[in-house]
Amino acid sequence: MIAKLRGIIDTLEEDRAIVDVNGVGYLVYASAKTLGRLTRGQETSLWIETVVREDSISLFGFLHPLEKEWFLTLTKVQGVGAKVCLNILSVLTPAQLALAVAAQDKASFARAGGVGPKLAARIVSELKGKTVSLATDDVGVLAAGMAEEEESTTPVLPTEQPPAAEDAVSALVNLGYQRPEAFRAVSLAAGKNPEADVGQLIKLALKEFANREV
Repeated sequence: MIAKLRGIIDTLEEDRAIVDVNGVGYLVYASAKTLGRLTRGQETSLWIETVVREDSISLFGFLHPLEKEWFLTLTKVQGVGAKVCLNILSVLTPAQLALAVAAQDKASFARAGGVGPKLAARIVSELKGKTVSLATDDVGVLAAGMAEEEESTTPVLPTEQPPAAEDAVSALVNLGYQRPEAFRAVSLAAGKNPEADVGQLIKLALKEFANREV
C-alpha cells in the first residue's frame, strides 16, 4: 500500500500528474488546487491514498495530510466517489470545508462539479457534528504548507453551536447575510462572549461585520 511519494513531477494534466520516483512513473490523481501548486521538473512530496477496486488500482495525491483526511471523510458519504471528492477539494480548502459543514452551507458544496442540490444536502447532513483532525506531528507541516492558501484569520470552527448561536445565525440570515459569513461572525462573537444571549450575539456579530468593512 502506497502512503507517500517523493519524486519529480514529470507530467501535469487536467486531473492528474505523473510523479517520477527513481525512474518509475506513478500516475496520481489530484484536485485542481493541488495540481495548481505543482511544477513540472520540481521535486515534490505527496501524501497518497491508494484506492483498490476490482478492475483498477488508483493513486490520489495530496500536498497536506488534512486534505487527505477530508478526502477519506467525504468519500464515506453515499454518492461521493473519489472523482467527485477531488472536485470538491478543487473548490474548497480544508478550512472552507470545515466552515461549510459547520454552517450547513449546501451552496458551497454545490459549486463542485458532479454535486447537485440533493447530494450537497446529503453531504452537509451526514457530516454534521463530525470533525476532521490531524495528528500533532502533522500540524506544523500543514501550517507551513498552507500559509499561502489559507488566510490567517480563517477559523476552523466547531461543528456544534449552542442554541443561542444557532438562533443568532438564523436571524442574521433573515437580515440578508449569507449563512457562512453569519456563522463566522456569530462564532467569533460567541468565542469572545460565551455567556451572551441571542440579542447580544446578534449585536456583537453585526459589530464583527462592521469591523471587517472598516
